[in-house]
Amino acid sequence: MIESFKLKKIAEIRNGFKDKFGIPRQSGLCESVKSIIVFEDEYRVNEAFRGLEGFSHIWIIWQFSEAVREDWSPTVRPPRLGGNKRVGVFATRSPFRPNSLGLSCVKLDRIEFTEDMGPVLHISGADLLDGTPIFDIKPYIPYADSKSDATDGFLALSPREYLKVNFDNCNLDNIEPDIISSLREIIAEDPRPAYQNTPDRVYKMVFSGYETEFTVESGTAHIKRIYKEKK
Repeated sequence: MIESFKLKKIAEIRNGFKDKFGIPRQSGLCESVKSIIVFEDEYRVNEAFRGLEGFSHIWIIWQFSEAVREDWSPTVRPPRLGGNKRVGVFATRSPFRPNSLGLSCVKLDRIEFTEDMGPVLHISGADLLDGTPIFDIKPYIPYADSKSDATDGFLALSPREYLKVNFDNCNLDNIEPDIISSLREIIAEDPRPAYQNTPDRVYKMVFSGYETEFTVESGTAHIKRIYKEKK
């Protein structure tokens, strides 16, 4: 019986998430966020993607590359429970797992066959950091993967809440509309740690080359500044 084996990186994701703060906590929550999947040289074979264009969504198996560690904990503190209550790691999607593997379902917008990078997958709704290594791609199959009688465990005790997003007096004239749309959707998901709720605290998020500063008060995120990221 095989107790371990080596996973090979087949691709990596490229998008505007340069820092962990702001990345959606689940895939599919922010579909305005666009990413591409670029494959390693060995897997830039057009035939390997034959038929994939017929699927609307795909599963991505990847690594929490910023959370790899030698040890592991049997319990974690999920953000949805306020970061105070512990539950079993296998009852969560925490990045701190025995093998640091992630699973995401994303929308497949199109496949681009390029001369320099081979097949490139254009996707929407990813919850991965830029540069995250990807180990496998599989098609999402509605009749098998969608369960109408599924239950959501302890998550039912903590319904999702969204922030209203107010850009206040920010000058948005020179910022692409797609970036503004993505920022609105990302911040509405409330990227703050669950235990932080100080109205005068300023949060900073980096996305697609812009740094965004905002505060949160009474369920509304007030965007204070948006400016080009310092190189």
